[in-house]
Amino acid sequence: MPHFVIDCSENIIKLESPKNIIQKVYDTAESTDLFDKGDIKVRINPFEFYTIGNTKDDFIHIFANIMEGRTSAQKKNLSEKIITELKLMFPSVPIISINIRDFEKVTYCNKSMV
Repeated sequence: MPHFVIDCSENIIKLESPKNIIQKVYDTAESTDLFDKGDIKVRINPFEFYTIGNTKDDFIHIFANIMEGRTSAQKKNLSEKIITELKLMFPSVPIISINIRDFEKVTYCNKSMV
C-alpha cells in the first residue's frame, strides 16, 4: 500500500543508480515493520528543470503516502530512518527531505476493491 515517490534533481541519478536509490528507500521502509512484505511501492522522478532558491542545487524529496493508522512516533521514525540512509548515500547533497501523508481508508480504492 505505501507509495514512496522520490523527486530529485537529475544529477542525483548520475551520482547513484535509480535502482540503488529505490532499493535503499524500499529496504529502509521495510525495516520499520510498518508495512506488509511486498506492499511497498517506490518510484523516482528526476527533474532536469527546477530551481531551488534560484539555484540549481541538487535535491531529494520523498512524498510518502501511507494508509492512516500509524502513530506520529512511527511516522517520525520512518522519516528519520529514510533520511539517515539517504544522507549516508549522498553526503554532498544539500537538500534531502521527506513528508508523510495519510490515505483515508474510507476514500481509498483500488481495482481489487470494486
